[in-house]
Amino acid sequence: MKTAGVDRVILVPPSWEGYRNDYALEAAQKYPDRFAVMGKVPLNDPASKDRIASWLKQPGMLGFRISFRHTGTHSFLDDGIADWFWADCERYDIPVMIFAPFAVAKIGEIAERHPGLRVIVDHMGLNVQWKGKDLAPGIDVLLKFARMNNVAVKASCLPCYVAEPYPFPTLHPQIRRVVDAFGPQRIFWGTDLSQMPCSYHQAVTLFTEELHFLSPQDKEWIMSRALAHWLRWPLPE
Repeated sequence: MKTAGVDRVILVPPSWEGYRNDYALEAAQKYPDRFAVMGKVPLNDPASKDRIASWLKQPGMLGFRISFRHTGTHSFLDDGIADWFWADCERYDIPVMIFAPFAVAKIGEIAERHPGLRVIVDHMGLNVQWKGKDLAPGIDVLLKFARMNNVAVKASCLPCYVAEPYPFPTLHPQIRRVVDAFGPQRIFWGTDLSQMPCSYHQAVTLFTEELHFLSPQDKEWIMSRALAHWLRWPLPE
């Protein structure tokens, strides 16, 4: 973090750890000025429902990050298993990051049904199947959500979706489309250190040095202020 110029990090516990949040929370509690957590629960476990009301009372916990990437979870968006979760998160005002790489349109449907739910679309709605291909059709789906004020976008993992070296020039026009549609107040810079094809520092400078259409104010929002505001994790004075 120090080398890359990153002061604070939102931790998302990795998928290979199952549904445990304890290690990420330990980091947030030990370094509360550096880390906070977007945790996870299994949506098909009845016990998960009992945890929602007190979720944000855990020191360092700011919300949920839910993935529908793996086999067995895809159907949750269609069969009603996840319906209770969106309603409860809206009720308790808990923001949710959603990664649904094969059903991005469903995220928009969730946000529309629950206008009080703070929804964050992970990875700009893209997935590894887009790698090396024209990203425009995937971005087209995402842009349909821009009219909903309760939807924001995490601009993360993006270098993984192009077959070219840094500074990943084919990403630039697609990022601009998203910024123009949502505004910098609803775009959150992020990475995915488990699979990034570039250094942490380059993931930062892609936005701070290479996207020349961004103003200094845009960069301030995208790189820190917007996410801090959306997740209610105030920036230091």
